[in-house]
Amino acid sequence: MFTSLKNAFKVKEIRQKVFFDLVVLLVIRFGSQLPIAGINRDYFSNWFATQSGGLIDAFTGGSFLNMSILALNITPYITSSIIVQLLTIAIPKLEEMAKEGEDGRKKIQAITRYTTVALALIESIAMAIGFGRRGLLQNYNAINVILTVATLTAGSAFLMWIGEQITEYGVGNGISIVLAINIISRIPQDITSLFRQFVIGKKIAPAVLAAVIIIAIILAMVVLCILLGDAERRIPVQYAKKIQGRRMVGGSASSIPMKVNTAGVMPIIFASSLMEFPVVLSQLFGYSGTGAWSEFLKYLSSSNWCNPSNIKYSIGLLVYIALLIFFAYFYTSISFNPLEISENLRKQGGFIPGIRPGRPTSDYLNKILKYIIFIGAVGLMIVGIIPFFFRGIFNASVSFGGTSLIIVVSVVLETLKQIESMMMVRNYKGFLND
Repeated sequence: MFTSLKNAFKVKEIRQKVFFDLVVLLVIRFGSQLPIAGINRDYFSNWFATQSGGLIDAFTGGSFLNMSILALNITPYITSSIIVQLLTIAIPKLEEMAKEGEDGRKKIQAITRYTTVALALIESIAMAIGFGRRGLLQNYNAINVILTVATLTAGSAFLMWIGEQITEYGVGNGISIVLAINIISRIPQDITSLFRQFVIGKKIAPAVLAAVIIIAIILAMVVLCILLGDAERRIPVQYAKKIQGRRMVGGSASSIPMKVNTAGVMPIIFASSLMEFPVVLSQLFGYSGTGAWSEFLKYLSSSNWCNPSNIKYSIGLLVYIALLIFFAYFYTSISFNPLEISENLRKQGGFIPGIRPGRPTSDYLNKILKYIIFIGAVGLMIVGIIPFFFRGIFNASVSFGGTSLIIVVSVVLETLKQIESMMMVRNYKGFLND
């Protein structure tokens, strides 16, 4: 892997693409520090101190906490992508577009863009009005509200465009690269915070032990994320021999790769968003009561989970785990279709050894898929729960957690694979030219 990466930088074309990525990412980090005019930057710092906003802070690279011009970042794009993907399953016309090849993909991408701008506009209006009248805006008036809405919407649209430019002219998936760099930008600050809390100023023996435990936990989570990202079950496939013209073709062997974590980080994102939505909505509308609704919100807030002094609120964690497992099965069911795969195998003359083509093949793939999804969901559950556990027991609050690490690891692995593929294509072209 590292040898291929070293050789890749010797190629001018790949080197230029990587340099383009770096320049664009520097622009993004610079924009994340530019504040919106007329904003009270301390407002969200104080708000985050009482909320479980780590996921939002990590996804936006701190730009939301700083209320910069890129405060919304690419979160509207992520949300719109999820919405459009789900609607593609529910609406037949969108499903037909998705099957039209490159033209259909461009149409779906255009719909995603428009949905992103619409969501960014709605979110910016809600923030400018909902939070603005309670201290976010230094002077709450129509001009400042319009300026804030325009800035936040334009910033989100700009980042969406930047992501597409990285995909076209750089290396890797642009949106994923932007999301990963946002998360990575917060990791040094979080690790420094952990060492200040548990290592610096302590006696030598406890300090060394704490440092070793912190490093071991982070490394273990990274290794688990790599395993979840790369682990797969290969189903052997055999293709029958047939005559085409005067030649005998077929008879080759292949396999169907079924990833253990088929749904990726989507179950965690879905579950976290669903749990946090009522909390954020209550804050948006200025609710600060002390009744039954306020008590209910404490169960939903991850900042109260695994706390020995208030163990009852950990019921919310059990709900979160149930949602995570549900969405793991749900998202896999809409992204992996065993019936379609078995039909394609039958048309191509392929079959799984020992399994009859058609419905038996589909049933067999479904059976294997159920076991795989459960293993992937358990892995996600472990990675997702570890940050909540240490936050509740040791008050170790960090913006990066299981979701963030899975995203970073998967983006890094996919980018390295793309660089390797570019090297293989270049070598293949060189072989043909010789």
